[in-house]
Amino acid sequence: MKRILFSMVLLMAFSFSYAQQKNVKDARAAANDVKPDFKKAQQLIDAALVNAETKDDAATWDAAGQIQKRINEEQMKNAFLQKAYDTMTVYNSILKMYEYFLVCDELSEVPNEKGKVKNKYRKANAASMLAERPNLINGGIESFNRNDSKAALKFFGTYVESASYPMLNEKGSIAETDTLMPQIAYYALLAANNAEDNASIIKYAPIAVKDKENGSVAMQLWAEALKGDTVKWVQTLQDGILKFPENQYFFANLVDYYSSSNQPEKAMDFADSMLAKEPNNKLYLYVKAYLYHNMKDYEQAINFYKKTIEADPEYAEAYSNLGLVLLMKAQDVSDAATTDINNPKYASDQATIKKMYEEALPYYEKVRTLRPDQKDLWAPGLYRIYYNLNMGPQFEEIESIM
Repeated sequence: MKRILFSMVLLMAFSFSYAQQKNVKDARAAANDVKPDFKKAQQLIDAALVNAETKDDAATWDAAGQIQKRINEEQMKNAFLQKAYDTMTVYNSILKMYEYFLVCDELSEVPNEKGKVKNKYRKANAASMLAERPNLINGGIESFNRNDSKAALKFFGTYVESASYPMLNEKGSIAETDTLMPQIAYYALLAANNAEDNASIIKYAPIAVKDKENGSVAMQLWAEALKGDTVKWVQTLQDGILKFPENQYFFANLVDYYSSSNQPEKAMDFADSMLAKEPNNKLYLYVKAYLYHNMKDYEQAINFYKKTIEADPEYAEAYSNLGLVLLMKAQDVSDAATTDINNPKYASDQATIKKMYEEALPYYEKVRTLRPDQKDLWAPGLYRIYYNLNMGPQFEEIESIM
C-alpha cells in the first residue's frame, strides 16, 4: 500500500511539473500566433515565473522575454502600417524584455552537474537587446516628459547598467565605446532627483559627472544626496572644487560647513593646500580671500582679493567683495568715530571714512561694467557709496534702479 501511495505522489508531482512546462510552451504559442493573444500569453508566463517548478528554468525567462519582443514587434508593425499604436507599450515591452533576458542569461550561466556552462540563449537575446537599447533612452524621455520620474529613472538606469552586462559585452566593452553614457547617466540623475531617490543619485553620479555639459550639476546633485554622510559630503565638495572650479556651490558650502562647525582652520588648510599646487589659481586665491573676509581679517582679505583680480582682471565677484570689505572697514571706523564735531579727532575720522568709500567706488563700478545684469553685485554697494559721498545725481540714478 505504501508503494502505491508513493507512486501516486510521484505521478502527481510529474503531472504538475509537466503542466507548468506546458504553460510556458502555451504562452510562447499564444504570443507567436498569427493573431497573437498577448493577454493569455502574459497570464500563463506570469504564473510560470513564480512557480517553484519553472521559476529557476532559463527557458521560462527566455519565453517571457520573447513574449515582450513579440508585443514590441506587433506594435511596430502597426506603426509601419500607419495604424494606432502605443509608444509606451513599445518602450515598456523593451524594458521588460531586458529584465527577463538578463535573468535568463544569469540562469544559463550556472554550470551543470558536470561543471560546464551551456548558454544557448545568449547570442540571440543579446542581439535583440543591443538592437533595442537606444529605445531605452526614448522610453526614459517619454516618461520624463509625462512627469513619471520613477519610470524615467528605470529606463535611463537600465541603459546605463546594461553597459556592464556580460552578455552584451562579448564583442567589446560598451562602457568604453558608448559616448552617450555620461549624458544618459545625467538624465538618470535628474529623474532620481525628481523622485527624491538619493540612492540612485549616488549610484549614477560617478558616470554623470563625466558629462561635458552637465558634469558640474551632476556633481552638485551628488553632493546634495550625500548630506546625510558628513565625511563623504565634505570629500565630494572638495572634489567638486577641483573638478569644477567655476561652480561656486562647492567652496561656498565647504566654507559654510567649516565656519558653522567652528573649524575655520580646516578651511584655511584646504585653501593653502590648493594654493601650494597652483599659487596663481584665481579660484583658490578667491577662496583664501573669502575665508579671511569671513574671519573679519580685512587686510588679508583685501590682499587676496587683489591677488585674485591680478590673476583674472574680470573676476566680478572678487571686485564686488573687495568693495564690500572696504565698506565694512568704513562702517567699523564710523561706529567707533566720535560724533562730537568739536572734537579734533572728528575731522580725521570723517576723512578716513570718506577715503574708504572713495577707494571702494572704482571696484563696484568695475563690477557694474562686467556684470550689468547682476545688480546684486554692485547696486547696494554703489547706493551706500553715492549716499555717503553726497553724489546727488548718481545717488538718484542708483535709487531708481534699486
